[in-house]
Amino acid sequence: MSEKENNMIQDKFTFVSEEEKEREDTRPSLTYWADAWRRLKKNRLAMLGLIGVILIMLFGVLGPYFFDASYSDQKNAFKNLPPRLELFEIDEGVFAYVSRDYAFFIVDENGNNLRNLERVNKEEVLVGRTEVGEVLSPSQIRQQREETVKANVNFYQFGEELIELDYSNKLQPGVTEYEDFFKITYKDKTVESPVKSTPNLAYPFGSDSLGRDLLIRVMYGARISLLVAFVATIVNFIIGVTYGAISGYEGGQTDNIMMRIVDIINSVPLTLYIILLMVMIKSQGGLGTIIITLGTVYWVGMARLVRGQVLALKEQEYILAARALGVSTSKIVFKHLVPNAMGPIIVSMTMMIPTAIFTESFLSFIGLGVSAPMASWGTLANNALSGILTYPYQLFFPAMAIALTMLSFNFLGDGLRDALDPRLRRG
Repeated sequence: MSEKENNMIQDKFTFVSEEEKEREDTRPSLTYWADAWRRLKKNRLAMLGLIGVILIMLFGVLGPYFFDASYSDQKNAFKNLPPRLELFEIDEGVFAYVSRDYAFFIVDENGNNLRNLERVNKEEVLVGRTEVGEVLSPSQIRQQREETVKANVNFYQFGEELIELDYSNKLQPGVTEYEDFFKITYKDKTVESPVKSTPNLAYPFGSDSLGRDLLIRVMYGARISLLVAFVATIVNFIIGVTYGAISGYEGGQTDNIMMRIVDIINSVPLTLYIILLMVMIKSQGGLGTIIITLGTVYWVGMARLVRGQVLALKEQEYILAARALGVSTSKIVFKHLVPNAMGPIIVSMTMMIPTAIFTESFLSFIGLGVSAPMASWGTLANNALSGILTYPYQLFFPAMAIALTMLSFNFLGDGLRDALDPRLRRG
């Protein structure tokens, strides 16, 4: 190059001043992972999914420690309570709630401190209603008992007084609302309709058919789902990545044999595989069976993914240089190939976690999952089916937990795919 051409090229460039070097809007140099985090933060749905995953973890892991009850504690007197209570004001500042099982409760105005009133015997009620000193004959007691039964009336002792619950309204034509079934009489005051609706602070998610707190059971269900997700992640990473990397790097006949084994495992339906496992280990189902199943078959998808990545990466120049320097096969696979394929691996693991959670819920729903009384979202949904029309909330909360968990992981997985794949960079 002549001196004249060199001077012309230099005239086109100007040196940056020291002030311009220290400009605040100059973006610093970032590593691959720092740049991926920067782009992930720009994805609102991905950050929403990340927040959802964190909240679900806190809900399942730490939530039960704030309650004294366990997932198996039963209180039959408090069964089938909804998350919202329709309150009758039977006296000034005294509120009552009547469940769909005709259980009678005294409750605070804000929906707290539920107290169940025991139903008193008809004979005690009849004697209590007679004048002082009056003695009824057995035939009179029998007659009044029959009249009381015909009238569909229950009696409850509250302090020194009796509360009369008349639910004969449900037999009247045109009465369809459950809250309109009742007439409550206390201290000669009759109340026929609820005055307010309030959240059930004693059982925020309601209770099930055995009086167990549904909120606590959903929390323990989250623990099981997170445990399944953790097992699926570890199995995917250890077995799937190792198997796929070795198969892809070795190639040839070794790769062909290893992939045919994967095809055989993948050809057996998961449900049939679990049934076969239960027969072999003589189990009636449970979390252990699901973990064994996931540990033996769930890694095949990851193995195929890693194999494809390794087949593309092993032809790169830096792998040829490592071979020329005499680097061992294990170091090439685990120090060069696998780290450079971590982006797709992390994305795949994130997307497989909700699939594992749904698989566990489905298996528990059909009776092949965790055993009673252990709480799982699938078993909660199964238990709620028998009363879905009367107690829909018992199905709503575990179903909502499954949906929110799967959405959170899917949003996070989509964001990680965009952030970690260099081909999808948008700036």
